[in-house]
Amino acid sequence: GRRAPRRPAPTPAPAPAATASLVLRPRRESFEHGLLPIPKLVFPEGTLTQTLAQLRAKLAAPGPGRVGAAALAEALQIPADQAALALGTLAAVLPGDDDGPAADGAWEADLRDVLLFLYIQSYKRLVPRAHKDSPSVADVWPSTSAFDGYLSALSPIQLVRSNSRRFMPSQADEEAHQLSYLQKHMANVLTLLADSVDGEGDESMVLTMETFEHLGFLLQFSEGTPLSQAAPFFANSDPDMPAAPVPATQVHDWILQNIASSLEYTAEKAITKENNQRSVSDPDVAMADAVTNTRIQSSSSTGASVQNNPGYYRNTSFVEGISKTSVVKHGSDIKGHSIKVLNCHDSVIYILAPLKYATVYGCSDTTVVLGAIGKVVKVEHCERVQIVAASKRICIANCRECIFYLGVNHQPLIVGDNHKLQVAPFNTYYPQLGEHLAQVGVDPNVNKWDQPFVLGVVDPHDSLSHPAGVSDVQAESATCLDPDLFTDFLIPSWFEAEGPTKYNPFTLPEVYWASQRKKNASLEDIQKNIRELELDDNRKKELACALHAQFKDWLYAFDLTPSLFLESM
Repeated sequence: GRRAPRRPAPTPAPAPAATASLVLRPRRESFEHGLLPIPKLVFPEGTLTQTLAQLRAKLAAPGPGRVGAAALAEALQIPADQAALALGTLAAVLPGDDDGPAADGAWEADLRDVLLFLYIQSYKRLVPRAHKDSPSVADVWPSTSAFDGYLSALSPIQLVRSNSRRFMPSQADEEAHQLSYLQKHMANVLTLLADSVDGEGDESMVLTMETFEHLGFLLQFSEGTPLSQAAPFFANSDPDMPAAPVPATQVHDWILQNIASSLEYTAEKAITKENNQRSVSDPDVAMADAVTNTRIQSSSSTGASVQNNPGYYRNTSFVEGISKTSVVKHGSDIKGHSIKVLNCHDSVIYILAPLKYATVYGCSDTTVVLGAIGKVVKVEHCERVQIVAASKRICIANCRECIFYLGVNHQPLIVGDNHKLQVAPFNTYYPQLGEHLAQVGVDPNVNKWDQPFVLGVVDPHDSLSHPAGVSDVQAESATCLDPDLFTDFLIPSWFEAEGPTKYNPFTLPEVYWASQRKKNASLEDIQKNIRELELDDNRKKELACALHAQFKDWLYAFDLTPSLFLESM
C-alpha cells in the first residue's frame, strides 16, 4: 500500500448525547431501495468480509477505482444484465444525484460504493413483532387465495381485518434495526475500505477523508451535516491541504459512540411516545392521522406541524391508513424528498410533487398517482391497486391484480410472488408535471413501461415473503393492458394551479392512440345522437338521470376516470 503522510491524529472526543438536532441515522434509502434478490450478490456472513476483500483486489487491479458492469459481471459470475441492474440500483440510492450511465450507455461506480452496496446485501429486514392474540392465516385469508402460503403475514387484507399493523415494525423500529446491523458490521466495513500503510498494529490501516465520506452511503446526521464535518478528526480541514489519513480503529470508535448515543436517544423517544400516544408533534405520526372524513382533502396543515418539529429527521412524509377518501399532496404538503403511502384502502391518492423516492405498501382497491419521482418507486404487498407513475425506476414486489400506468426511464423491476399484473403506458398529466419531470431528471422521451426485468420469487432479505426452504423460481411477469381497456386518467383541474403542461408528456404507442381515437369517435356519435333527439323537458331529465346513473356504475365497475366523458358532461 502507499505510505500515508504522518501527523498526530487527535483523540476523538466522546460522542455527545444525541439530540434531535444532531443524531447519527442510517440512510434508509440504501436499505429500502438498494437490496436486490439476486442470490450471487448475497454472501454468507461467515465469509462475507473475506469474499469482498478478494473482490476488491480483483476489481481494483485494472484501476482507476471505477467499476463497470462487464467487470462486475465477470468478478461475480453473474449475467451482464444483472450486473448493470446492480450498478443502476446503486446509482439510484447514492446520496448524490443519479448521473445515469456513461456516454457509451454502460454503468460505472466507485469501487468503494460497490463494496458497501454488496456488503449490505447481507442485511435481513426486521420481522413483525409476534402477538399472542394475532389471528391465524386461516382467519384472514380466504382459502381459495392465490397467495396461500405466501404474503399472509403482510397482506393488506390481514392488515385491515385484524388491525395487525399495530405489530408491524414502526419506522423507528426499522431504523434501530438498521443501526444495530451497522454497529455489528462496522469494523468489517472499515477494514474493506481502509488503505494499508507502513506502521504497527492499529496504525497500519487508515482511512482518508475522501474514503470516510463514502460512509455517507450508510450513515447520515439528522440535519444533513456531512460526516467529515461532524467527525473531530476531519472537521475544519483545509481544502488546499487535505487532512492526513486517520487510523481505522479511531474512526470505528467514533462511529460506535455515535451509534450507541443514537440508539439510546431512540429508546428514550420510544418510551416518551408510549407515554404520549399519538402526539401530533411526534414524527412517527402519519400525516393522514389527523385528517377528517371529508371526501377530498390536502393536509398541508398537518404537514406543516411535522415540518416544524425539530426532531423530524427522516426527510419522509406519510399518507397512512386512508379509507374511502381522496387525498391530494402538493410540494408544500410534503416534508423532504420521499413519500410513503401505507395501508390505504378504497381511496384515490394524488402525489403531485417532484420527489426522489416513493413507496406504496400494503394498499388495496386504491389508485395512487405519483407525479414525478427522480430515483425509485417501490410498490409492495398491494392488491387490486392502480399505480399511475412517472419515474426513473419502479420496483414491483409481491403484488396481485394491479395495473401500472408507467412513464419510466428504466425497465420495471418485478420481484417476488406476483399474480395477474398488467402494465400500460402513462395516461395522465397535470399543469406542473413537465416542470416536475425536468426538476427530478425524468426524461418523457424514454419510456420502458413494456420491458419488465423479472427476477426471482424468493427474497433473501425478507423471511416473510416465502416459507423457509422454498426453492427460487422466476417471478411471474406482467402482461400489457388490452388497448381497448386503456383510457386517460383525469386529475381534476382544481387540484393544481395553472402551468404549462397541457397534455400527457409521454408519447403513447400507436395501438393505444388508435384505441383513444376510436373512443373519441364513439363519444362524438353518442353526443350527436343525444343532441338530435326531440324530447320534452321531463324526458330530457329522465335521460340525464339515466346517463349519470349508468356512468357512475361504469366508474365503480372499472375504477376508471375517463377524461373524455367528464369533460363533455
